[in-house]
Amino acid sequence: MNLDVLTADVIGDVALVLAASSLLGAAARRLGQPTVIGQILAGILLGPSLLGRLPGHLTNRLFTHAAIPYISVIAQLAVVIFMFTVGYEIDFRPLRGRGRAAPLIAAAALLVPLGLGSGLAVAARHTFVSIGESHTGRSFVLFMGVAISVTALPVLASIVRERGLAGSVAGTIATAAAGIMDVTAWLVLAVALIGTSAASKRPWLETLLLLAGFIVLMLVVIRPLLRWWLRRPGTLLSSQIPLAVVLAVTSAWVTGSLGLHPVFGAFLAGLTMPGRDDAPDADVLRVMEQAGGLLLPLFFVVTGLTMNIGALNGTDLVLLLVIVAFAMLGKIGPAYGAARLSRLDRRQSATIAALVNTRGLTELIALNVGLSAGIIDQRLFTILVLMALITTIATGPLLSAIGRTGAEQEASLGARAQTAQADANDVS
Repeated sequence: MNLDVLTADVIGDVALVLAASSLLGAAARRLGQPTVIGQILAGILLGPSLLGRLPGHLTNRLFTHAAIPYISVIAQLAVVIFMFTVGYEIDFRPLRGRGRAAPLIAAAALLVPLGLGSGLAVAARHTFVSIGESHTGRSFVLFMGVAISVTALPVLASIVRERGLAGSVAGTIATAAAGIMDVTAWLVLAVALIGTSAASKRPWLETLLLLAGFIVLMLVVIRPLLRWWLRRPGTLLSSQIPLAVVLAVTSAWVTGSLGLHPVFGAFLAGLTMPGRDDAPDADVLRVMEQAGGLLLPLFFVVTGLTMNIGALNGTDLVLLLVIVAFAMLGKIGPAYGAARLSRLDRRQSATIAALVNTRGLTELIALNVGLSAGIIDQRLFTILVLMALITTIATGPLLSAIGRTGAEQEASLGARAQTAQADANDVS
């Protein structure tokens, strides 16, 4: 294909994707859902699930085989920037003075669904084989555990802000717990990738040691050096943004070279990048979020092109229901119980449990990592994407129900107090 024609096709595809995701993202916000839900739906609708089923093979005409690799590269760059912001936004300062609440909730809401997902992979091995899974070994078992246990910190933080929960006990603890879970889940996923088709040819133990060494280098050596450099008077780099971009893509290149996917390096770079006064720099965070957010819809359409909801059958739908049940109950129940053990009241505990059930974009990135590594096939990928959508969409209604229940309880208590006061006045 002529380069000028190919360039025009890619530009046209980018324009179409950004327009569709903007419209559906705004519609999602209007319905009380996170913007990312509308953007994910836009990517799915532009793929074989809807547009590809219309006469004329519109999906193949719009997103040609020659253009898709270029769109995929741009999408991966957007994911790298996004994963940097995920790591950079993790702030463990809220743990101070909160006792054991956040770590306890994080442990319960991660380990229980991790065990349920891994257990399902072992117990239902024949079911997974029947839907086309050719690999059901160690990597698959670990991956299923991660897929069911992931919490999307960025989407959770967005919901906390939109719901007016920022600064509240429930919002602060849920955000801190999500940060702990994110770090742990990505480490488990990195281990799951070792030995897969995506990994390098070197022995898995050597890859694991190299990964551990790189993590130590970044957090123990690079992070203090960067903090010292940025605090020097008259430092050459007055803006941290170019440094953040270089650190993100370089770290992504290193983990990509290790066969562990660039997203791990980008996430590690975010954890490594020092903030301002031990807090994320607002300028760096804003610019990186805007850059990643502008291009992320391309990632959603790449995801949509690899799934076909119409190809699912009855067995697939039953498996979807089971996975959704495991994912939601495995998160909500343990998180609520751990919050109550931490002496939080029922409303706060329920709010935290609903928030940590959010999966969203972080889940989609993990699923794409598993698909590209050959751990899962397209059919299970479609099922897990639907699970991520369902559990994230459920967060808004759950929070609204909790709010209504809390308001009704407060109104009931107020009415009882007024009745008691009236009775006391009558007696007197």
